Amino acid sequence: MSGTPGTKPPGARTSLFEHALRLHGATPDAPLPRNGEPYPDDAYRRGRPAAEHPCHRDRIGAEVAAVLDEHFADPGTDPGPLFGRFQDIHVPIHPNPRMAGAAARGGDRAREAGRRLVVHGTDRDDVAVGLALLAEVCTEDDIPLLRTIGLLSCSFGALAAHALERLPGGAGPLLWLADRVAGWGRVYVVESLCRLADAHPDVRPWLLRTAVDGDFLNGCFAGTVAETVDLRRALAGTAADPGIVDHAGELLHVLTGCQGMGITLADLPHAEDVLAAYLGHLGRLGPSPRYRAVAHLALGLGEGGDVGSIGPARRWWTFRDGCRALLDREEWCATARGALAAGDEDMARLAERSAGDLCSRAFGDARPSPGHG
Repeated sequence: MSGTPGTKPPGARTSLFEHALRLHGATPDAPLPRNGEPYPDDAYRRGRPAAEHPCHRDRIGAEVAAVLDEHFADPGTDPGPLFGRFQDIHVPIHPNPRMAGAAARGGDRAREAGRRLVVHGTDRDDVAVGLALLAEVCTEDDIPLLRTIGLLSCSFGALAAHALERLPGGAGPLLWLADRVAGWGRVYVVESLCRLADAHPDVRPWLLRTAVDGDFLNGCFAGTVAETVDLRRALAGTAADPGIVDHAGELLHVLTGCQGMGITLADLPHAEDVLAAYLGHLGRLGPSPRYRAVAHLALGLGEGGDVGSIGPARRWWTFRDGCRALLDREEWCATARGALAAGDEDMARLAERSAGDLCSRAFGDARPSPGHG
């Protein structure tokens, strides 16, 4: 072993739990800056060789499970000796059946060890093992702990979301966490919420209005969200509120460029109905703040779009032309020109892409000259 079991590794005097709490105190209603990185153990981990990844998939988690089984075999052993035991072992950060089995065999002692490792662990491997234990044997008393460590979501979001999803009262805490994670952490939490869409009255409205946050990784779950909330039904009629309509536009834009990540627009059931309903609402709601979403969607549906996500472009010509017709209205053109004049960088990029394509009338001679913006 590269460290003495039960001791804090050098240079990592702050537990990761304390680190998450401190950062959360500074940004209580938003994701942690840089997803909480760097972690307190970064310098220490850079100074030691990375554990070797198992050659065979069925061996992932087996070494961790063996350490846990050995520990739980002695009913008088305190959780302390587990600290530092995983430094030379590959520790998965996603739910793992072998680690879950060890947790189930450990019972109450697994819960005690999990809590100790998560709260006091100064190395992310220790914390990940503790969280894997709690993911299988936690109770509702562990919700505050799971929410806090889940804020370090790139490393611990998958296991924290899995744990909360399994708890009878976990949907509400998952919603709390969803508003405070980004990147991969948001993927894990949104996927859990999709599976709990009917478990809490606020889940479906959140998915309808908030799931997409503009990150590239939204492509992993956008199609699942659209199916879960039945986007066609949500946009049916004339009364869909602006929040639902605007979020639907963001979902549709993501679906035009997410091949290899998740469900694409070409694969979305009733995609034509969804697009038709979305465009119908736009004429009623007007261009602000919707101009960008419609312009990006028109580009995504055109001949230059991502074929792997939309399939044959001709399937979408009616909707592409519908987007263009909106963008060509005087009110929409004025919105685009105003944003460009105000120095909006995204609008400037759209102006450059629009030449001879979807919205040249909106910009006309107002497009910035090269070297100006």
